[in-house]
Amino acid sequence: MKFNFELLKEKIEIAAKTAFQEIYSKHKDEEICSFALYSDEGAMTVCPSANTLEHLSGYSEEEKEHIDYYKFEPAEWKYEMVGADELFADISTMVREEVFKMEEEENVELFLKFQKKLYETCINVLGKLKEEGFFKSIVGKEIFLIFTVTEFEFDDSDIINMVTQLNDNKYKDEYLAWMKTWGSY
Repeated sequence: MKFNFELLKEKIEIAAKTAFQEIYSKHKDEEICSFALYSDEGAMTVCPSANTLEHLSGYSEEEKEHIDYYKFEPAEWKYEMVGADELFADISTMVREEVFKMEEEENVELFLKFQKKLYETCINVLGKLKEEGFFKSIVGKEIFLIFTVTEFEFDDSDIINMVTQLNDNKYKDEYLAWMKTWGSY
């Protein structure tokens, strides 16, 4: 595979930083508590998502019975696909064009390697930003970080490793406790 994952990593890092800074500058009063990158099963997109404590406090009493889902599932967050729109569109075009090449060649094995490497790259970018203190330096406290994929399920052990890698905070323990309620872990 000749795809330039180092360039992709650089682009995702710049886009993630830009998106988070844009969201924070517009919505800091809402207390941003989460940030995610996510993709799709077809490995054709990379998008940001962020959530706030204000958004989480707005659920009804009935919805609060499932607050962990709303807290930890980026598809339910307030600022899904918000921030650094052009940068993420460029990234998505880049990965989509590579996937289309693989489809033309009907190379499933190559696609699965690409998909795995794309997901790892997103997780590694989030890990790098966490280690650098990027989010904490802006928000002033730790936030929940995750990578997710629509229409795709990671193995529980992969989720545990990712959540542990990206979160050295109360969110890690809360997420792992929530996972136990799923019945599969």
